[in-house]
Amino acid sequence: MPLWEAEKACPGLLVRPPNFERYREMSKRIFDILYSYTPLVEPVSIDEGFMDVTDVHFEGRHGLDLAQQIQDHIFQELHLPSSIGVAPNKFLAKMASDMKKPMGISVLRKRQVEDILWPMKAVEMHGIGQKTADKLSRLGFFTIGDIANGDPSFLEEKFGVAGRQMHNKAHGIDFRAVDPESIHDFKSIGNSTTLPRDTANKQEIIRVLRNLSDSVSRRLKRKDVYAGNIQLTIRYYDRKTITRSRKLSYPVDGTDAIYEQAKALFDQYWNGRTVRLLGVTGMDLVQKGFAVKPLDLFNYAEDEKHDRLQSLIGEVRSRFGEGALLKGTQIGGASYSDQLRDKKGRGTSLEKDFLRGSIGKEEVEDDSE
Repeated sequence: MPLWEAEKACPGLLVRPPNFERYREMSKRIFDILYSYTPLVEPVSIDEGFMDVTDVHFEGRHGLDLAQQIQDHIFQELHLPSSIGVAPNKFLAKMASDMKKPMGISVLRKRQVEDILWPMKAVEMHGIGQKTADKLSRLGFFTIGDIANGDPSFLEEKFGVAGRQMHNKAHGIDFRAVDPESIHDFKSIGNSTTLPRDTANKQEIIRVLRNLSDSVSRRLKRKDVYAGNIQLTIRYYDRKTITRSRKLSYPVDGTDAIYEQAKALFDQYWNGRTVRLLGVTGMDLVQKGFAVKPLDLFNYAEDEKHDRLQSLIGEVRSRFGEGALLKGTQIGGASYSDQLRDKKGRGTSLEKDFLRGSIGKEEVEDDSE
């Protein structure tokens, strides 16, 4: 629950500054306990992870016994409650773990899916947020059972690959393996765009940087990750390309923060020559639950207000279109980079547009601060 919601629900709420170093320390100790049982541990946030205990030998004859042993271990060593879901796959384990919080153990078998999961609201399915639930309800899907009994081709048409995945999960099907390396699967998220004409007009360039930053921000948020490093790519009219990056004091995912760094890099390294391509990339990605930002009570409250505003902007854009709410620097004559705000016309990623076949064909300079 965001701070502003908590204060609204409980006027006079006493708010203490967060102690992120303490949280990280306890998270490490929790996962150390999990690793003591099996190396097949997949962290998904600062306080949540999956374990594959198929080959673990333990005292007891049932997975429930091992779950109880792990729960007792965490509580006795760290004095922290934990909820555990025991199931044949990751999706069902996650659904089970949410059933008895904060100190419960639940077992969920595939044969129980119809009785236990199908009556639940669609928004209660792991992986379905409020916006997706709203869209599902407009299409006549109100419960997990509705999704299970729906046409998978129709769901895929409306939601892409995620639609078919929803249908599978509603039947208790999830083939994903517990992958200890999955948190490191992708190293960066970026967008680049080739300008319709070479330009040295700084106002046009700044507008492109703003749109690129906005696109990267939205992709970071969809992946639930923050960037600890911002990289700028400039390709000049003669195809000479430079990349410059800046390590941040704390990870970010907001448009303004990304744009601020990208513009600072551009102001510092642009040599005034005409530009053909621009790219902005978030690197050193950190899973949302593991991101640490130094806060005090004053800027914590301001950040909550900013997050609430960004959430509202996102809702307006989703309902009325990407161009419904824009920064002043994004407004002007028609620009190719405006397509970065269009879900059907986003710019290409740096990996596809810049790196593919470009190294070795042009002069590339790379530097980091």
